[in-house]
Amino acid sequence: MVINKYIHHPSLTYAPLLLPLILVPLLGEWAWKTYHPVFFSRNKELFLVADIIYIVIVRLALLDAMLFLFSRSVHALHITLIRIVALYLEITVVTILYFALMFYIFDVFHLFQYNASIGPEQLANIKDHDFLAAFYISTVSFTTLGLGDWVPQSLNAMMAISTEVILGVVQAGVFMAIMIYAHQNKEILGPGAPTRLQGSTSTD
Repeated sequence: MVINKYIHHPSLTYAPLLLPLILVPLLGEWAWKTYHPVFFSRNKELFLVADIIYIVIVRLALLDAMLFLFSRSVHALHITLIRIVALYLEITVVTILYFALMFYIFDVFHLFQYNASIGPEQLANIKDHDFLAAFYISTVSFTTLGLGDWVPQSLNAMMAISTEVILGVVQAGVFMAIMIYAHQNKEILGPGAPTRLQGSTSTD
C-alpha cells in the first residue's frame, strides 16, 4: 500500500502582514530629510542608489519566496491561487508605493520634468500635488505604459525608472508562469487534488 505524505511548509498566511515593512527604510529617510536636511542633501544621490539596490534585492527575494511557497503548498489549488493573486496584488501596490515615496522624498520635480503642453495654471496645480505626481509616474512605469509625459532629468532618475519597469515586467512574467504551472498541475492531479504531493512511503 502506498501512503502519500504531506510535508508541512511555511504558508502564505502571514506574508501580507510583512510586505508593508518594505517601506520602513524610506520612512526612515523621510525622517532623516526632515530633521537633518543638510546631511541628507549632501548624500541624497547615494541614498537614492541604495534605495534602488535595496528594492531590487527585496523584490527578487519575494519572487523567489512566492515560487517556493507555491510549489510546496498542500492546500487545495483554488485556495492557493486566490492567495497567490492577492499576494501579487499587494506586492504590486507596495512596489508602486515604494517608488512613489522614493520619488517624493527626493523631489519628484527635480528628478523628472513634465513634458506635456499645458497652461501655467495646470502646471502649478500639478506642482501643488507632488506626491500624486510621484504616484502617477510610479504607476505608469511599473505597468510599463510609458506615456512619455514625464522625462527623467538625471542618471539616477533614469536608473530608478528602468529598475521599476524591469520589476514590473519580471513580476508579470512570473505571475503568468505560476498560472500556467497551476493549470498544468490541475490537469495532472485532477479536480480537487492538492497542489503538490511531497514524497511517498511504501508498506506491505
